Amino acid sequence: MLTSHLRSRSRIMSLRFCANLNFMFTESGDFLERYRLAKAAGFSAVEGAFPPDHVSVADLVKVREETGLEQILMNIALGDAPEGQCGCAAIPGQEANFRKNLEKTVDCAKALNCKKIHIMAGKVIGPTTAQHDATYLSNLKMAATILEKNNLLGVIEPINQYSVPGYYLSCYEKAITTLNQINSPHLKLMLDIFHAQHIRGDLTNAIRSYAPHIGHVQLAQVPNRNEPDTEGEINYPYVLHTLEANGYTDWVGCEYKPKAGSVQGLGWLRDFGYWSQK
Repeated sequence: MLTSHLRSRSRIMSLRFCANLNFMFTESGDFLERYRLAKAAGFSAVEGAFPPDHVSVADLVKVREETGLEQILMNIALGDAPEGQCGCAAIPGQEANFRKNLEKTVDCAKALNCKKIHIMAGKVIGPTTAQHDATYLSNLKMAATILEKNNLLGVIEPINQYSVPGYYLSCYEKAITTLNQINSPHLKLMLDIFHAQHIRGDLTNAIRSYAPHIGHVQLAQVPNRNEPDTEGEINYPYVLHTLEANGYTDWVGCEYKPKAGSVQGLGWLRDFGYWSQK
């Protein structure tokens, strides 16, 4: 149980939380129905992967208008990305596929008035080479130009090697170096607290150091990737306060696996002091 001091402190926070529809409300196999379930549960916004092939952009626009939900972020379309569902921005030989996927995602994002796109790097077989680095940098420079033209924000996310072995971008120093090389306001860091704890820990200093680069945040408890109030390594009331104290007041994606059901697990929003949601 949180202390009254933490509850009072949390009430003045302005962080907002969006449901990740690839992790939450999967009680329904109907992707569009998850929008309705998120709305009924009290969310005002959602995020998630690029919609499945059988769901049209027109259907997405219709359900978004029906529910009034904001689409905050979507992952880049995957197309024929090699090595599964992890993108191809850092994969040599996949440059044309990357651009096609990005342009497809931009079109969908604009139709949904979604302002953020997660640009996925891809999985590497064997050691990372200078060619992977050059491909990644080149593709992101091109992406930044397209994003600027369309007034969108791209985010890149280090992903830990326990969850996705072989993922190219698994280092925050590499992510920050890349962002500094490109130096575009249309390309920023996605700080997923779950991955950050796995990759480097020391979350207070991580947030302080990366604050100028953060364009989106996601959360889940470590190690089991459940709700932030479940047993685990991270003190989320403190971490959320630290985020806001260091200038982040935007959306936080709930990219966690509900332990006992999506609706049943939402008590942390109330207990942490975010009273605008159920």
